[in-house]
Amino acid sequence: MLSQLTIQIQGKLLDLSTPRLMGIINVTPDSFFDGGTYNQVDKAVAHAGKLLQEGADMIDLGAYSSRPGAAEVSVQEETDRIVPVVEALLKQYPDALLSIDTFRAPVAEAAIRAGAGMINDISGGSLDESMFATVARLGVPYVLMHMRGTPATMQKQTQYTDLLWEMCQYYGERIARLRALKVKDIILDPGFGFAKTLDQNYELLRRLDELHAFGLPILGALSRKSMIYKLLGGGPENALNGTTVLNTWMLTKGVQLIRVHDVKEAREAVLLFQKAESG
Repeated sequence: MLSQLTIQIQGKLLDLSTPRLMGIINVTPDSFFDGGTYNQVDKAVAHAGKLLQEGADMIDLGAYSSRPGAAEVSVQEETDRIVPVVEALLKQYPDALLSIDTFRAPVAEAAIRAGAGMINDISGGSLDESMFATVARLGVPYVLMHMRGTPATMQKQTQYTDLLWEMCQYYGERIARLRALKVKDIILDPGFGFAKTLDQNYELLRRLDELHAFGLPILGALSRKSMIYKLLGGGPENALNGTTVLNTWMLTKGVQLIRVHDVKEAREAVLLFQKAESG
């Protein structure tokens, strides 16, 4: 099945026939790698400028940490964290494409109303039953991630008979619901590290190309995750080289979007991969 090669975002047509990069900015005090670094508006905007200069095709803003054990944040606090960053970032960089990392429909709506253009939902609609209808009404692209449970419980829900088969069942049911609501642009995120053991994450990497059966773009997000440093040693700060290796592996599997903390290194990987592939 041919994959969808474009998405409409913020009035622009984004071509996915070449791999695109999504730069991560967490406006939180407690995210696993950069928590507390960019949780002030001016720092977040400055970092966005750096990521855009290094070659990010879009910025993914998150205001609620999904790491296990992260503190609960109210809808109002999450909204108050993210909307000022969206507004300030677009004032400074009006052409920037912004994705919002949230599983809450009210936060998604507030950020889209402020000027963002895409929703990246780690829960696949399971943590807010109004998310799908909200995305449909707003007419924005939606990243549908695979996860079981909640960030607090997901690592206790890793029992699968066939990981990819059960993921495909999960996607199929949700894609049907989104299509019934006339959501046009859907991107699949396999959810590395979410309700998956270390070995399951690597099985997913090996079989990633099976998800192309849906004919939808795939987003790969494993930047500096524990699946890298638990194998190599150290912590997130030691996982850049491993991230680059696995990003390159995902390129061989036809992933169209890669979500990263380190845009410069990912851009170099994409350029070298394209040169090696096409000459």
